Amino acid sequence: MKSNLHIWDEYMLFFSSTYTQKFLHNCYEREEVEKAEQISYENCYPFIYYLEHSKNYYDLSQTSPLAIKPVLLFYGMSQLLKACLLTVTPDYPENTSVLAHGVSARKRKKQGYDFLDDEVKIQKNGLFTHVSSKMFHMKQFEGNKYCMRSLMKTIPELTSFFQSIYKQENIVEVGNLKEGIIQFPNELIANYHMDNERFLDYLTNQSIIQLELVTTENGLRGKVNREQIDLSNALPFMYDLYKDSFYFPKNRNWEQQLPEVLTHYLLLYNLSMISRYETEWWYELLHTYTSKDYPFITQFLSITSDKIPYFLLSFLETKKH
Repeated sequence: MKSNLHIWDEYMLFFSSTYTQKFLHNCYEREEVEKAEQISYENCYPFIYYLEHSKNYYDLSQTSPLAIKPVLLFYGMSQLLKACLLTVTPDYPENTSVLAHGVSARKRKKQGYDFLDDEVKIQKNGLFTHVSSKMFHMKQFEGNKYCMRSLMKTIPELTSFFQSIYKQENIVEVGNLKEGIIQFPNELIANYHMDNERFLDYLTNQSIIQLELVTTENGLRGKVNREQIDLSNALPFMYDLYKDSFYFPKNRNWEQQLPEVLTHYLLLYNLSMISRYETEWWYELLHTYTSKDYPFITQFLSITSDKIPYFLLSFLETKKH
């Protein structure tokens, strides 16, 4: 699977003002934006500069000390999101309220604090809320709280960590995109207390991906075309970048899911705040190795440096069609 540095090679087309202007023009015409051609010229260079600024953050994060990686990755992601927003909101930023982070972290206790048990709270305005609404068509987040452990459970690349450290298996592999095959074994369907027909209806109502599944002796099986999928928002499926596979919740007793892009935003926001303002706890974590938080945090930072540029490239690719 491509590394962060190679993923950015795929963005190079957008560093041509001629290409990007036509790309934005097509986005705006599809959305029936007035004066689409004029606005595409006006937004062309801001779009490119957001990408360039993001790439600089990500490039620097590759060689930076672990202690400051969360800050670099959070701001790299934020700049990349701003470029994506310009494809769906030509007047971004419409006002100063959308420039805030849109999330708040609770005050921490110095003793007995565990990152995985921490929470963040969603604010009424800011980048998180704006991205949720404009890019993923999700609203009514204000006041919601999200636990770091619950967020990390939805990242497939961390599944082995939960199995090894907490003996938990929350999600299971159901499809390989390289092979174009997706399958739901009988055991998984039984966990949902449904027969095949009801499970198909459930999938149809829950998933934004069009699936054609047939009943087999071992469960439900069908084909999936990765070219037709925006991997930045494939709920209720979860995508493993390194295995090129889809995962699915093991049962219906599952916390509210977010598109994984939003999950990474919340985790990076909290980690960047800790890196900036909880220096004592942060360096104790990095140097003492006594916490279960350490492997989850370090592995997540490695995953997100690859996965967010990949996801948001997928988002932009869907805008070409």
